[in-house]
This record gives sequence, C-alpha cells and structure tokens, in this order.
Amino acid sequence: MKRFAALCAMAVACSSLTFLPTSQAEERPQTVAGCTKPTSKLRVPDTVKQPKSFDKKRATTMTITTNCGVITIAMNPAAPQTVTNMSALARAKYFDKTFCHRLTTELLYVLQCGDPSAQKNGSPGSWTGYKDENLPKGKGVTYPAGTVAMANSGPKTNGSQFFLVYKDSALPAKYSIWGKITSGLPLLLELEKVGAYEVDEASGKAYYATDGIPIQPVEIKTVTVR
Repeated sequence: MKRFAALCAMAVACSSLTFLPTSQAEERPQTVAGCTKPTSKLRVPDTVKQPKSFDKKRATTMTITTNCGVITIAMNPAAPQTVTNMSALARAKYFDKTFCHRLTTELLYVLQCGDPSAQKNGSPGSWTGYKDENLPKGKGVTYPAGTVAMANSGPKTNGSQFFLVYKDSALPAKYSIWGKITSGLPLLLELEKVGAYEVDEASGKAYYATDGIPIQPVEIKTVTVR
C-alpha cells in the first residue's frame, strides 16, 4: 500500500503531494522550473530481444529527452556489451514514456531510471543478466559526478536500470560504467534541491527521504542513440 500510494503520486494519478507537517516541507519547493506535467503511465516491462554479442560499430551518444530537459551521454567504448544492450533498448523504445523512479540525496547522489514499472525490479522480458564491465579501480570517489552506470542486484545481474551520478559518490566498485553526462548535469542538481519522498503507510502522507521517489516527477519522453 505504501509503495502504491507513492507510485500513484509519481505517475500523476494524484494531483499533488501532501507532506507530513514539518518546517522543511514549508520551505522547499515541490517542482523544478521548466518541467512540464508528465502524461506517461507505469507499465509492465516490454519484451525486447537481447543481443547475444556486442555491436562491432557501436553508438557513441545517447540523448534522453525528459519533461524537464535534455540529458546527453557520451557512451563509453570500454563497456561494449553494456553499450550494445542499452542501445538495443533505446532503439526498441523501451525507455520511452517511463519515469526515473529513484533519487538519492545523501552519501550517494544518483537519479535512477530504466524500469517501466518503477518498482525497482523491472527488466526486459526474457533477458538474462549480463556481465559487469569497466568497473572503477581504487578507493574514494569511485563514481565521480557525470558518471552513468548500471544498477544491479549483484554480479552479472545487469538489465535495463541505470543511474546518473550528479555529485561525486563513493559507491562500491561493482556497477558497470558505460557513459558520461556531457549536458544536463545542472538539471539533476535542481532535482536534488527539490528532493525525494516516501509515503507514510498510516496517514497516506508523504515525507522527505534521502532515498526515495523524486518529488519533481522525471518522465523520460524519448531516448535515442547515434
């Protein structure tokens, strides 16, 4: 029930968020200037044919057009299978009309996308997890601002979910790095200012969370590669 209510708000089935009374709620905005109202709906992940090998001539640029602006990614040749798979999903319009379902604003700083169901477990129908690539080496800031990497639930469990790093983050070195943000980083920083939320099960009201659903809904309208 808690998750359903949260997704309801994110998918714009709910007109606005009502926060539990806090001084913080009174001071912070709930929208980012320039963002338009989303029209997409959550859906069961599509079935897309999984590439068996990586493309010999791979795409180099991914363009994510959202309701808040455009994010451009330079795709990293050091992660050939990941780039191939993400390109295949983009060409199949797998990411079109979906939501970025997670925003973290403490310790790690990422916006996570790529799950049409927005329930943190979506992956293309019939896909099996694929290998990790281009993992960072060393310690400290393993995922600097601008990094684009795969989300996973363990080794070789990559699917369609990915995250955009908007501030230097010290994550465990187990998430394939497949791109770098070349434009759109200021947008992510604006989303951070508005923050994330979860929903209190008892009251049905939202509360600010450092790891939750973006308060400003982020709708991916289209994803293209070239």
